[in-house]
Amino acid sequence: MISLVQLRTQLEQSFPPLACDCSLTGDSSLTVKLYHPTSGQVDLVVSGLSVVNLRTPDAVAALVEELRYELESNNLRQLGPL
Repeated sequence: MISLVQLRTQLEQSFPPLACDCSLTGDSSLTVKLYHPTSGQVDLVVSGLSVVNLRTPDAVAALVEELRYELESNNLRQLGPL
């Protein structure tokens, strides 16, 4: 089982060159914000992630892949129609 500290560390180190902030809310859900460290421009914010579902390395790896997919999708939308 992964501790909350390990979970945050793994997420926050998974998206270079973007910065990642993780915050825990009172209802034990996680918010992940991915942004450019120099400009502060936010690329993605995901809220309401259940910490209970992120207690294994496989679950965290799946979340990282899902967030990368969302980032890629957002970047494609910003480019506009081809």
